[in-house]
Amino acid sequence: MQKKLLHLGHSPDPDDAFMFYGLAKGLLDTGPYKFEHVLQDIQTLNQRARKGELEITAISIHAYPYVADKYALTSCGSSMGDKYGPMVVTTKPTKIADLKGKTIAIPGELTTAFLALQLCLGKAPQAFRPVKVHFDQIPKFVKDGNADAGLIIHEGQLTYKKLGLHLAVDLGKWWHEQTGLPLPLGGNCIRKDLGKVVCQEVTDILKRSIQYSLDHRKQAVEYALQFGRDLDSKLADNFVAMYVNDWTLDYGPRGREAVSTLLKRGTEAGLVPALKEIEFVTATPVKPR
Repeated sequence: MQKKLLHLGHSPDPDDAFMFYGLAKGLLDTGPYKFEHVLQDIQTLNQRARKGELEITAISIHAYPYVADKYALTSCGSSMGDKYGPMVVTTKPTKIADLKGKTIAIPGELTTAFLALQLCLGKAPQAFRPVKVHFDQIPKFVKDGNADAGLIIHEGQLTYKKLGLHLAVDLGKWWHEQTGLPLPLGGNCIRKDLGKVVCQEVTDILKRSIQYSLDHRKQAVEYALQFGRDLDSKLADNFVAMYVNDWTLDYGPRGREAVSTLLKRGTEAGLVPALKEIEFVTATPVKPR
């Protein structure tokens, strides 16, 4: 029997690679489905989701209101910043208030990092001047004096000090101070036109993949290390621990509240369109080994 081919989009980063280690290496029973991994940066995946190009894809929570007509969020696969998250870095010590009116390099207009930055500083370009730079080039872009500050995501959060850069604000910490909630940065979503049965079965497979990696952490981190820039195995393990954890297995009530609160505040600030509801496909519970 020929398996149904599904395209799975995710970032070429250690946390996403860790999540999908079992799938990528063929270590899981995927039933009637075959997965083709599509590795692209999150801004590109956000844009592709607006066109409905991939059946399953990682997405910035910021982008979800723009694709909610096509996709439902899966209950697993989230990246939550629990008192940590995207950071604004500068070449010299800088306070949040001093960032107003400055040029800030951003990894993309649909990233949650950019939404959180606007909630913190005010709507761009009135509050600050954003310039889009590929996420892994932002630290050097700032170091070379091409922007006043840079909004860094992914492993740049652990390596920016190597360039002598200074932290102006950790948006995950700022968000927690404002709301008491974790900052929901990214998630996985699945195209609703696949039908409810396929959406459920595939979501269950994704959750089993995440649990498999958590159960085989050492091997999964070694696999993920090849996707890390300037990371050794210890830093890669630290980075994975930040973004693949219990939140990733399931948002839970607090995680869902965090998604709702972020998008509601984004709507109130005129930054994202309003949503009637946030649709989730809830994975079947998986027992850790």
